[in-house]
Order: sequence, then C-alpha cells, then structure tokens
Amino acid sequence: MAVDGSGIDGFGSAQPGRGRQALSEESASYVRALIMSGELREGEFVRLDRIAADLGISVTPAREGLLLLRGEGFVVSEPRRGFVVAPLSPEDVADLFFVQATIAGELAARAADKLSDADLAEIDRLQDQLTRAARNGDGDVVARCNHQLHRMINQVAAAPKLNWFLGLSVRYVPTRFFTSIAGWEEASAHDHAALIQALHGRDADGARVAMEEHIRHAGELLVAHLVRTRSAMSDSAEATTAPDS
Repeated sequence: MAVDGSGIDGFGSAQPGRGRQALSEESASYVRALIMSGELREGEFVRLDRIAADLGISVTPAREGLLLLRGEGFVVSEPRRGFVVAPLSPEDVADLFFVQATIAGELAARAADKLSDADLAEIDRLQDQLTRAARNGDGDVVARCNHQLHRMINQVAAAPKLNWFLGLSVRYVPTRFFTSIAGWEEASAHDHAALIQALHGRDADGARVAMEEHIRHAGELLVAHLVRTRSAMSDSAEATTAPDS
C-alpha cells in the first residue's frame, strides 16, 4: 500500500510544537481513518471530547478538523446536535483506491529506470524484513517497511506534482488501522514480489501494472473489512433488539 511520509505519527498522538492548523488537520486525519476503517459508522455521532482526548488536544482543533471533514463529505453537521458520520459506500472506497493506484502505478513506472543498484538492494532488504515480520505477525514492522519501500520508489520517480496528488489520496487511507484488516500483512509481503521483479528488470510497464494491482488489492481488503464490520454490527443490533423467546 503506497504510503507517503506526510501525516501524523503512527499512534495518532499530538506532536509537540504543532500549530493550531496542524492540530486541526491531525484531528481530521484521525477521524477520517476511524470512518474509513469502520470504527465510526454511518449515522454515528462523533464525540468531540473523545477525539480531543484520543489526540491529547483541545476541543477547538478537534471541531475544526470535523469542519474540514464536512467539506470532504465524510461528516454532516446537525444543528445543536453535532457531527454525524455520512454514508460511505464500498464504491466510494474503491474510487479512492483507484485514484491512488493510478498515480502510484505511474510513479513506479517512472522509477523503474531511475533506481540505482543501491536503491534496489535497499528495496530487497526492506522486503526481506517485511516478509519476516509478516510471518511473525509483527504488524508494526510490516507497516514501517512497507512505508519505507513505497516512499523510496515514489521519491526516486522524481515527479513532485504526482507525489503531491498521491499525498492527497493517501490521506484517505487508514494506514494506522491496516494491521487489524484481515489479509493486509500477507498482501504487503506477497504483492510486492511482482513489483520488485519488474523494478529489477527495469520494466516500466510491468512496474506500473504490479503497483496498480497491489493498491487495488489493498482497496479490496478494506472494502471487505468494512462489509464484514457493518454486517457484524447489524447482527449485533438485531440480537440486542430481538424479543425474548
């Protein structure tokens, strides 16, 4: 999954010295990830005090973050009641990953003939470490190696405008929750094989296709996770409201 270096730290905590605008964006990123991962569901109210407490910030930037999300269509505001999670369909999620896959695929294609032998050796090292971590169930290491591997490819592509657009799409991906999504660690270990082979062969078209398929697979895993989560919540709600026999 293509992850750039922007955003907040992996644990979602506020960082010292951050300005108010940065804290608002951090709040937006955190709630966006909660929604994209299914932790917050359609129709559910977003509690400002919870968001502020989770991030260690005041309620003001937490509210400003929700205003940003309202502009993106992730939440709606109800007068005198607060912010409510807006509908998010599987098609919406697939569309976001389609954009990410298209841009990341082009970056991989451009990087294919620019990566040095040293770059390729580092990619191999990261992939070996990622594979071992996936076998051992160490999701944090998988996420870190995956981040570094994709970041290297994106930077070597030397396409700052494409990287900027990729950053916009990546912020909708709930990277901090990926380790709880079934199949994610295995996909990161398995899907990179075709990509790395294409990069070693300086095969731009092959790298593009492999990267696009990899990102789309990530989207499919997230969609499946959201469907399972909603189904489980629906079953739980029905069991709670069912009359005693």
